[in-house]
Amino acid sequence: MNKYTKQILTAGVSLVFAAGLFAAPAKTAAQTEALKVVEAFQTTFRSISDTLLPSVVEVDVTEKKTYTDPFQGFSSPFEFFFGRPEPENDKKDNKDNKKREREYEQKGLGSGVIVRRTGNTLYVLTNNHVAGAATKINIKLNDGRSFEAKLVGADERIDVALVSFESDDKSIPVATLGDSDSVMPGDICMAFGAPLGYAQSVTQGIVSATGRAEAHMSSISDYIQTDAAINQGNSGGPLVNIYGEVIGINTWIASQSGGSQGLGFAIPINNIKNSIDAFIKDGKITYGWVGVSLLELTDEYKKQLGVEGIEGAFAAEVYSNAPAFKGGLKPGDYIVELNGKPVKTVNQLVREVGSLPTGSTATFTVIRGGKRLPMINVKVEERLKDVSNLNNKLWPGFIAAPLTDDIKEDLKIDDKKLKGVVVTAVQEKSPAAALRLQNGDVITAVNGKAVKDVSEFYAELANAQKSVNFDVYSNGGTITTGTYKF
Repeated sequence: MNKYTKQILTAGVSLVFAAGLFAAPAKTAAQTEALKVVEAFQTTFRSISDTLLPSVVEVDVTEKKTYTDPFQGFSSPFEFFFGRPEPENDKKDNKDNKKREREYEQKGLGSGVIVRRTGNTLYVLTNNHVAGAATKINIKLNDGRSFEAKLVGADERIDVALVSFESDDKSIPVATLGDSDSVMPGDICMAFGAPLGYAQSVTQGIVSATGRAEAHMSSISDYIQTDAAINQGNSGGPLVNIYGEVIGINTWIASQSGGSQGLGFAIPINNIKNSIDAFIKDGKITYGWVGVSLLELTDEYKKQLGVEGIEGAFAAEVYSNAPAFKGGLKPGDYIVELNGKPVKTVNQLVREVGSLPTGSTATFTVIRGGKRLPMINVKVEERLKDVSNLNNKLWPGFIAAPLTDDIKEDLKIDDKKLKGVVVTAVQEKSPAAALRLQNGDVITAVNGKAVKDVSEFYAELANAQKSVNFDVYSNGGTITTGTYKF
């Protein structure tokens, strides 16, 4: 054996010895069991993904947009910059130097989930802000196939849309819808979609909260909050539970950067189920309406109203020609039950009244003047798309606020003994506007009877039968308004 061979063999022995020194220790029984638990989680996530991904789609849309021509009064940018004479036809088109609206196409991308099949028609649920205004819709499956789709129905109030496409492939799966009412904070969930165009993406997290209602959103849904990563492009995709059931439709995020910061929000699927049927049947959602303007109350307001610690929704105003008024609901009523079910929030009550069929009866339980009044029956009508033209019937047309010391200071009221309620949120063309009430006025009496707080104010308002006038403190003096007749 030569010297070179000996060196190699010695090196080999050294390596074997070193490997022996650093060999992985044997796993303990506890570590093995822990690994099995993690593997079970992983297997669950894989199974959910394998099952659901074929029903998750990318939604590619085209919308027609308009913009104002910056070269108004000129037939082209060349004329704007170089003073080229404008052709006679263009002069006619640009008469009076009016701004011209030009049309262009804008492409967008979102996500969706297949929720139903009828024959060869497959229905995809997505967001209204994804497909509601689209002129062209294309659905792309996880296997790469694309289908032209059409809008079946859309609704901006809950930000959902339903689109459909045709395929005779019976193997295309339909997702299973779960029960979002059973969702609780801490539940494990997964978000599917095409964030930033990365199709068939899956993220995992937990349900951070339920019942989120955000004032800046036009939607009336009480959102599921999740820390599962959601980004632009995820809109319309499903949020699912550990059983692979759809519990929500991802719709928006709260972010300072524009990307995911662990604050994603999904529309609960139970708020959408009836909409799917309505879209397929009628192409639209019909909402029930009783004609009440509702308000969430502060603790101070609840204290003055005598409903401190009680959940419910405050009827601040009632349309005098609407079912609620005819049925006996009055401004100042604190609604605590609808059809025997407790009312917890304004958003909940709006949703549940909206889901009632036209012509059905809604039974309210209210607290009025500190007393519980059950069985106020109201016939449900169909909600108009725009109720602003009914302001002249919105009684009283303003919201009465507590006259606190802080508000007195803000209004520069020096009279420490002054009692009453503050006029806020006066509605245009309403009875309050007709009586020339203004924000910041202090109402001290109703029909000549003094009122010292919101409880007494709404009690006297409820007692008024055919007409009302107010004593109003303003600018250091008191006047009596004209009389409003019902």
